[in-house]
Amino acid sequence: MKALQVERLSKNFGGVEALKEVSFSVDIGEKLAIIGPNGAGKTTLLNVINGQVSVNSGHIYFWGNDITNLSIHQRAHLGIARAFQSSTLFPSMSVLDNTLLAIHGKKASRLNMFRNFNNYEEYIKKAENYLNAVGLWEKRNEIVNDLSHGEQKKLEIVMSLVSEPKLLLLDEPSAGLTSEESAEIATIIKNLKSDISVIVVAHDMDLVFDLAERIIVLHYGQILCEGSPMDIQCDHRVMEIYMGLEYETNYVESH
Repeated sequence: MKALQVERLSKNFGGVEALKEVSFSVDIGEKLAIIGPNGAGKTTLLNVINGQVSVNSGHIYFWGNDITNLSIHQRAHLGIARAFQSSTLFPSMSVLDNTLLAIHGKKASRLNMFRNFNNYEEYIKKAENYLNAVGLWEKRNEIVNDLSHGEQKKLEIVMSLVSEPKLLLLDEPSAGLTSEESAEIATIIKNLKSDISVIVVAHDMDLVFDLAERIIVLHYGQILCEGSPMDIQCDHRVMEIYMGLEYETNYVESH
């Protein structure tokens, strides 16, 4: 059984075809990267998978079940989680409070009531486990606005993981990060539980080649090619269109 099966997905916005007959699958526990230039349809594809945007045609199967017509909340309940490119954190609240809200799924205004729940200590322990995994437990009482950009990215991943998803969708998880911070994000993703499938949309080729087991290249809403990182790295169409021959030469020489 596949974690995700996408069959002939098409999505139009007015007269613009954002996705054209896109088909692919994701194995259970697989780390898949989707790359391509701006406007290729990458974010639209994530939006379609998590239910934020409906499709014009095609089908989506999640662990064998047809979820094409399910809402975003129904898909989340089945185990699809999404970390967005733009921050969804509560900037004026602490790291711990953000995590607790994600665990319990409550609004910020209800946090004080949440603290009185009988299983509050259980949630604290769960938050500790997740924050420890990304090196943020020691900063649990810091306000999110005071964190570095890289630390905020780590917290956003935690916020997506606390629901214990089967499929994690990540949109530009290393955007705006230093190379060191990007490498830390890649390590976190690679160290996820072996049964969590991941789809990463990214322009950061170092991150993509570091963590992806397979790469799909989108071009004008269609799949141009797919394969292992080595296959994609050696595909001159990809290098010429998306990365430039200079990047190809530098990357090959440095690895």
